[in-house]
Amino acid sequence: MMYSSRRKPVLYFKEERRRCTVYKLFGLCMLLLLASLLWLQLSCSADPSSPPQHDARAPQEQPAPRPCPAAPPAEEDPSWGPHKMALVVPFRERFEELLVFVPFLHAFLNKKKIRHKILVINQVDHYRFNRASLINVGYLESGNDTDYLAMHDVDLLPLNEALDYGFPEDGPFHVASPELHPLYHYKTYVGGILLLTKKHYRMCNGMSNRFWGWGREDDEFYRRLRKAELQLYRPSGITTGSKTFLHLHDPAWRKRDQKRVASQKQEQFKVDPEGGLTNLRYAVESRQELTIGGAPCTVISTKLECDQSQTPWCLLG
Repeated sequence: MMYSSRRKPVLYFKEERRRCTVYKLFGLCMLLLLASLLWLQLSCSADPSSPPQHDARAPQEQPAPRPCPAAPPAEEDPSWGPHKMALVVPFRERFEELLVFVPFLHAFLNKKKIRHKILVINQVDHYRFNRASLINVGYLESGNDTDYLAMHDVDLLPLNEALDYGFPEDGPFHVASPELHPLYHYKTYVGGILLLTKKHYRMCNGMSNRFWGWGREDDEFYRRLRKAELQLYRPSGITTGSKTFLHLHDPAWRKRDQKRVASQKQEQFKVDPEGGLTNLRYAVESRQELTIGGAPCTVISTKLECDQSQTPWCLLG
């Protein structure tokens, strides 16, 4: 079942909580006033001539106040639902963005009660950046405890709490849709943030591994979704437009690798009918469990392999 992008306003719940808090404080003050009056009455009615009576028994310790019961962890709270997301972040040398991204998304998803784990797929080889292959690695390394993926750029933060990150049972759900993304507005765009079940990702054979350098891999993936006859969904009822996301990328500081070398210019618009999960070649150098700003994530340092007879543009020069 597709979750609606519409959510109840958060301010409504805050107002209810504030009203309950005022009532509780008023009731507590009344109890303290009654207790003070009762103590004053007992003190005045006591006989001052009678000697004080000493209790031979040992003094009884007052029981410590019970702490408020802690909220059950997500694994035990049924309101979080049965599904768990693998949030896959293709990554290379963008640590400033990562320090902001991980705690922000962790808090955002917790507030929406989305079970998740954040997988940062860190490319450590000497080839050009390959976003699609890193997402393929994230799928294969995500484990059996997750049942859907969020293909998520590290420089894109959701600002509207009504955005849906729930389980996309009916078909792939493009969170960063063209009418909401701050930069890309063409109709076939499926980059930035895309949710889909692991079953649907397997049906597409993942993403093509031929796209070294920046761009075009998500355009090819759009064709895969259509070929697999998967219905694509996008948010409805979101009125924040291009202010729905915060884009952290600074093009003056970090330029994108947009070079097209050798036959890459001709190949970039072609569909890769056989490549994907079935011909991915990689090695995991390390797997580290980190905490960034109190938020847990797993950094999987990965070396991709390149068949230069097939894609000589994986190297520059």
